[in-house]
Amino acid sequence: MQKSNQQGSKAIVLVHGGFADGSGWAGVYKILKEKGYNVAVVQNPTKSLAEDVAFTSPQSDSLKSQVVLVGHSYGGVVITEAGTHPQVTDLVYIAAFAPDKGESVSSLIANPPPGAPVPPILPPQDGYLFLDRAKFAASFAADVEPGTASFMADSQVPWGVDALSGAVSEPAWKTKPSYYLVASDDKMIPPPAQRKMAERAKARVSEVAGSHSVYVSKPREVAEIIEKAAASSN
Repeated sequence: MQKSNQQGSKAIVLVHGGFADGSGWAGVYKILKEKGYNVAVVQNPTKSLAEDVAFTSPQSDSLKSQVVLVGHSYGGVVITEAGTHPQVTDLVYIAAFAPDKGESVSSLIANPPPGAPVPPILPPQDGYLFLDRAKFAASFAADVEPGTASFMADSQVPWGVDALSGAVSEPAWKTKPSYYLVASDDKMIPPPAQRKMAERAKARVSEVAGSHSVYVSKPREVAEIIEKAAASSN
């Protein structure tokens, strides 16, 4: 049975990344709802950063309370830009990009460290990117149940090239508390890069052995760091 939400507690907005949609948050959503949190899941088109921010900000408006913004992967870019919204009090990055002013996914991935895994991104088609379905599970969801990983590969959302080049104007993490969950087995965003971005954002860091899809495979660990942000007093 769902518990009643405590009056005045923070609401939570979950933002997905590229090649995915909001359904991947189902496990995290269920845990948070059972604990009484007001939770919204954004369904971003991932065509451009400006459009995705425009989809995300109204969710904060609609919740009528303080908001914890949570982003996975490219969703971290979205929350970095959208997090300046006055109702947003905390940012939570889940194996996510945390850009500084003027940075984008494109700039952050331009010079991968030697030996870093190369994500199996196919050449652009009409301005959109896809991951090679045959390599999707190994690179994106290695610890996800095989049937679910297969579904994720076959239902992946095309990621707009314009979204990758969208640069952040004013990073919200410079003025608001941040939390970061590093996925130590990530084959999409190298863990050292995650740690570096988390350190730069002065985030409270947790780490878990998980793939890039840690938000799917380890929902309890992900929900735990979100709850820490929701319980904080700013």
